[in-house]
Amino acid sequence: MSSVVVSTLVSLDGYVAGPGGDISRLPMDGWFDALNLERLRAAGTLLLGATTYRQMAAYWPAVAADPTVSPAVQLDPSVADLHRETAQRNAELPKVVVSDSLTPADTGPWAGTTTIVRRADARAAVTALRERAGADVLVFGSRTLWGDLLAAGLVDELVLLVGPALLGAGLRAFPDGIPAHLRLRDTSRRPGSDSVLLSYTVATRSS
Repeated sequence: MSSVVVSTLVSLDGYVAGPGGDISRLPMDGWFDALNLERLRAAGTLLLGATTYRQMAAYWPAVAADPTVSPAVQLDPSVADLHRETAQRNAELPKVVVSDSLTPADTGPWAGTTTIVRRADARAAVTALRERAGADVLVFGSRTLWGDLLAAGLVDELVLLVGPALLGAGLRAFPDGIPAHLRLRDTSRRPGSDSVLLSYTVATRSS
């Protein structure tokens, strides 16, 4: 069976975005980029909501062609290979997008690797993804999507990079009404970063 792994950056006060969905106030250091690539290497499928998909599809194809267009690479050219590989893996991985608004015309350079699933069919589609043998089903961003999946018992792991920022308002990582029992798998830090990585198993799948 495959595991659905949610990997997200969260502020110390529990927000995954600021007011209006602004993610620029979240502390995205080099460790964040390295962790994302590590997760992509372990993934067999990307599972995304429409907003995150559109953001990624608008950004990463250009980085695959020329990593120097990435602001992070402009600040530190030594991370060019990391960003190039991230862009390539984002492009190559099969992507399942849950959306009632996205159309094939919106998939652009990722048309050949993208499957659109309507919201009414999302839980059944994710159940099918979990039940097949293979690598991780990886969720980046897509808070509305994974919140629904967590409530339905369809998330297996939560990987939270807790950043040293207090946003005060915005999109909460865990809104009311989503119960889940978590087991801590690991905690880690990286020299030079003030973030803390927390990895949890969601105790919903029967053994």
